[in-house]
Amino acid sequence: MRSSIALVPSALRSTRAVLAGALVVAVVSTAIDMALHATGIYPPFGEPMSESLFVLALGYRIVVSVAGGWLTARLAPSRPMTHVHVLGAIGLFAGAIGAIATWDAGPEFGPKWYAIAVAATSLPSVWMGGRLRAKRA
Repeated sequence: MRSSIALVPSALRSTRAVLAGALVVAVVSTAIDMALHATGIYPPFGEPMSESLFVLALGYRIVVSVAGGWLTARLAPSRPMTHVHVLGAIGLFAGAIGAIATWDAGPEFGPKWYAIAVAATSLPSVWMGGRLRAKRA
C-alpha cells in the first residue's frame, strides 16, 4: 500500500510535465498568431492567408514545439523521453482532429498541406526538444 501512495507525487509531477509542455506550445503559438494578426503581418481573422504565411506559421510552431518538448523533458520526474512521447502523441492527436475539422471548411482555414504538416511535425518536434534536453542533462 505504501508504494502506491509514493506513486501519487510522481504521477502528479508526470502530469504537470506533460501539461506544462502542452500549455507552452498552445499558449505561445496562439500568442504569436495574435501578435502577427495585430501587427498586420497576418490578415484579419476570417480572411485567407497566403501560402508563405502558412509556411511561417508552421516554422514557428515547430520551434515552439521543440521548446515544449524540452520543457516536458526538463520537468519529468523520470524517463523524460516517455513524457515527451506522450506530449507528441497529444500533439499528433490534436493536429489530426484540427485537420479533420478544417478539411473542407474554406480557404480561411488554410491549405490542406498545412493541417497535415501541423499534425505530422508534432512528434518529431517535441522529440527534438527532449533530445536537446537529454544532451544537456
